[in-house]
Amino acid sequence: MNKAVQDWINSDPDPASQEELERLTETELAERFSSPLTFGTAGLRGPVRAGTHGMNLAVVIRTTAGLGSWLSAHGHGGSRVVVGRDARHGSEAFATAAAEVLAAAGFEVILLPRPLPTPVVAFAVRRLAASAGIQITASHNPATDNGYKVYLDGGSQLVSPADREIESAITRVGGASDVPRTAVKSADNTLVEQYVSRVAALPHGSARNIRIALTPLHGVGGETALSALQAAGFTDIHVVAEQFDPDPNFPTVTFPNPEEPGVADAVLALAEKVNADLAIALDPDADRCAVGIRDSEGWRMLRGDETGVLLADHVVSIAPPNSLVATTIVSSTLLSKLAPARGARFACTLTGFKWLTRAGDGLVYAYEEAIGHCVDPDVVRDKDGISAAVLVSDLVATLAETNRTLLDVLGDYALEFGYHHGDQVSRRVADISARMRRLRANPPVELAGEKVVVEDLFLPESPLHTDAMVFTGATTRVVVRPSGTEPKLKFYLEVVIPVNNRSELAEAQAAAKARAEKLRAFAMNL
Repeated sequence: MNKAVQDWINSDPDPASQEELERLTETELAERFSSPLTFGTAGLRGPVRAGTHGMNLAVVIRTTAGLGSWLSAHGHGGSRVVVGRDARHGSEAFATAAAEVLAAAGFEVILLPRPLPTPVVAFAVRRLAASAGIQITASHNPATDNGYKVYLDGGSQLVSPADREIESAITRVGGASDVPRTAVKSADNTLVEQYVSRVAALPHGSARNIRIALTPLHGVGGETALSALQAAGFTDIHVVAEQFDPDPNFPTVTFPNPEEPGVADAVLALAEKVNADLAIALDPDADRCAVGIRDSEGWRMLRGDETGVLLADHVVSIAPPNSLVATTIVSSTLLSKLAPARGARFACTLTGFKWLTRAGDGLVYAYEEAIGHCVDPDVVRDKDGISAAVLVSDLVATLAETNRTLLDVLGDYALEFGYHHGDQVSRRVADISARMRRLRANPPVELAGEKVVVEDLFLPESPLHTDAMVFTGATTRVVVRPSGTEPKLKFYLEVVIPVNNRSELAEAQAAAKARAEKLRAFAMNL
C-alpha cells in the first residue's frame, strides 16, 4: 500500500470506510484511488464507496472545504449557503457534514429540514440571495450512486471556470479528519412552504377538473408535488402507492429514470385503472417530469421534446412579447420554428441547464429533451419537475374545457410546422473517445438516403468542454455526443415530414418512423 493511500485511510473520519479500504487488494485500491471525482454535467456523481473515486464522507468533507475556500477567495466569506439532500444512501450524513464544514469556516448555513426535491435548493438560493447551494443527490442514477450538486450566486448550476478552480482548491485541502466542523441546526419548513406557494400560483387558467395519476419513483418528490398540485387546486390525484415513499433502493424499478422503457409502467397502469386525464412521473430528486397521455393505442409517455414544446407554447401565451425560450443542440428543432410564430425569441445552447438558464435576457422557459423543464426561471434557475407538473396539469385542464387534449395540440403543430419525430439511441460503451475519434476521421456523407452536412462541436480546450457532432440533411438530423453523467454514447435522431392536412398525419408518422429506423441502424453500427 503506497503512502498516499495509507494517509487517506488514516485521515478518513468514517471508521466503516477505513475498514472497507483495509480489506481491499492492491489492485482494488488502485482502482479506488485511480482519480478523484470531478465536476461533470451535474456536479459530482459516483458510487457510494470509500476512496477518492467514490462518494463518501471524506470526499464530501474535502469537497466542501474546497468550495468554502473558493467562495472566500471570491469575496463570499461568511456568506449564506443552502444545503439540502435527497433520501439516497449516505445523503443525510453527507449533507450534515457539508453543513458542518461550512459553518466551521464561518458561513451562515441553511440546512434544509429533511429530504427534499433538488428544485427547493435552487429556489432557496435565489430566495435567500445565498452565495451558493449544495444538494446531495445523484438524481436518476442507479441506487448505488450518490452525488454533490453545486449552485452558485443567482441559483444557477456551477460552470467553468469555477468548477476547475474549485477542484484545484480541493487538492489543497488536507486530510478529511483535520477539516474543522461545527454542528448546525436544521431550518424549519418556511422555505418549503414558500416554494409550494410560488409553484401553486403558476397556472394560467381557472380549470381544475382533471384526474391525475402520479408517481415519484421512490424519490423525494411525492409529498411536495402533492402539496403543490393541491394548493394549485388539483385535488383529484391518485398516486402509485408502492412508489410513493422515499426508498433509496428503488425496489420496483431496475433503473430510477422515467425516460427508460418500462419505468413508468406502474403510473400508466394506474392512469388506465382510474381513467385519468394525465399521468406524471417524477425522477427521484424531482427535478425532471415525464408526462403520460392516452392515445388511440392506449397510454404512452410523451417524449421530452413533445412536452417541451407544449409547455413552451403555454408559457409564451401569457409572456411579454419578444420573450426568450431556449433548448439545447440535442433537442428537437420544433421550438426554433414555434418561437418566432408566437412572437418569441429562440436560443439554442449546449446540453445542460447550466447553459440553458444562461441563454439570455428575458428568458421565460427552457427545456431539454431529457424531460427537464424550467418554467419559472426568475424563481428557480434550473429544471423543476414539480413546477412543470403543475403547469402541464394547468394546460391539460384548460384544453379539457373545450374537449381538446395534448394530442390534439401536437397534431396542430404537425400541420403548422411539419411532423417532428424524435428518437434516441443510448449505448453503453467502454471506448467512447476512440469511437468519437473514428467518427471524426471518417464521418458519413449520407444518412437515411440523404446527403448530410457535418458540424463538429469538439472544443476540448474551451471552458465549455464540448464534444458533439451534428449531421443535418433535408429532413433528417442526428446529434452524437458522449453522456456527461454516464459511460454512454448518445445519438439524438430527428425526422421532419411536411403535413398539409390531418388526413396525411398517419402517413407522415409512418414515413418518419421508417426513416428514423435507418438512422437507428447507423447509431447501432457505429
